[in-house]
Amino acid sequence: MDTLRIIVTIVFIVVSLALLIVVLMQEGKSAGLGAISGAAETYWGKAKGKSMEGMLQKVTKILATLFIVLAAVLNIGKF
Repeated sequence: MDTLRIIVTIVFIVVSLALLIVVLMQEGKSAGLGAISGAAETYWGKAKGKSMEGMLQKVTKILATLFIVLAAVLNIGKF
């Protein structure tokens, strides 16, 4: 059982570092004055899911879910 806990801990650390890197790679959400007039809704705004930013958001959601699940699994054994 100790071996499994060590493996899960190592995976948890790798997921944590990956999540940190992916979050830091994302751009800020400040749209500036373009958001007031609606100019932010361009082609790139509509095709965001296929862009690098859209991919980073999807990877962030997956890694965050893994992070929470692994944290819960690691905490189950501690009472």
